[in-house]
Amino acid sequence: MGKRLIIQARGKGSLTYRVRRAAYRFKIKYPRLEGEAEILSLIHSPGHSAPLLKLKVKNEVFYNPAFNGSFVGQKIVLGGNQVGEGNIMLIGNIPVGTKVYNVELNPGDGGKMMRAAGNYSTVFKVYEHNKMSILTLKKKEIIVGNDCRATIGTIAGHGRNMKPFVTAGKKYYKMKARGKKWPRTSAVKMNAIDHPFGSGRGKRIKQKIARKNAPRGTRVGHLRPRRTGRRK
Repeated sequence: MGKRLIIQARGKGSLTYRVRRAAYRFKIKYPRLEGEAEILSLIHSPGHSAPLLKLKVKNEVFYNPAFNGSFVGQKIVLGGNQVGEGNIMLIGNIPVGTKVYNVELNPGDGGKMMRAAGNYSTVFKVYEHNKMSILTLKKKEIIVGNDCRATIGTIAGHGRNMKPFVTAGKKYYKMKARGKKWPRTSAVKMNAIDHPFGSGRGKRIKQKIARKNAPRGTRVGHLRPRRTGRRK
């Protein structure tokens, strides 16, 4: 009797392959209120690459990625035209050349872009008549509305990938926190029952193009590619 492929087992979500929901209990968002907020604490969230700030404005508590230089008890401003590290403002009111993070794609969505550790984008152009702005993200540009909000500064945690794991045990628990299987075994090293690329003497990989209606566990390799092979 055959057994499930690794991909099928992970897709089912059994006890062996499960997501730790407690790691994602902190939801990043912007409050609807404006005014002065205070940083209550710095939080290490296993579900996020950067530390999080727990802030309180009036009677509402919210979470936002920490910026470089933030500390407990620091005050930040929501709304207005005051430019400062950690302040949350409308993109239309932010000066050109300012570094921002946790940018909203649509007004009120709480921030969807630039939320990883060490990330930031730069306000490139602001068009008041068209009510839109252009942000530069490394090698590309993105257009957002002036009514979208963003946090001024750079996200903390830059250089976290530079520290070595040293031991395999630390790498194992890090991958476990991210919900990833580790160590990863190459598909061609498996048996034929464990993966479509398995078996065979040596690394003679079979055809990588999966058929259109292949079931889960068989859809591996190139999924409906437009073309394969070298360009001539």
